[in-house]
Amino acid sequence: MSAPMREPTFWILAALAAEARHGYGVIQEVTRLSDSQVLLQAGTLYAALDRLTALGLIEPDREEVVDGRPRRYYRLTTDGATALDTETERRRASVAAASAQLSARRRLGLSLVTS
Repeated sequence: MSAPMREPTFWILAALAAEARHGYGVIQEVTRLSDSQVLLQAGTLYAALDRLTALGLIEPDREEVVDGRPRRYYRLTTDGATALDTETERRRASVAAASAQLSARRRLGLSLVTS
């Protein structure tokens, strides 16, 4: 079993699952997908993109020049999709385990909130 993925990594891979995106597009999609729970800064994102590229989880897709500035797009690789799928299943199992524990608590008549 591999180590759990860090939260930003999970969301970056998720943001690239459906289509290639440039850096700012990744930031926007991570914010949207995470319901604003993960807000990536540009420096953090670009370091993560370099790391994920080196790991073979993402790869450059294309470059465009917009307003005189280069814009690099990244896409998820097959290994990246596999890693995202594995992490998604790990998280799903964690949620199921926690939900079962909370259901047991409810059956015992215990409150979920403290007074």
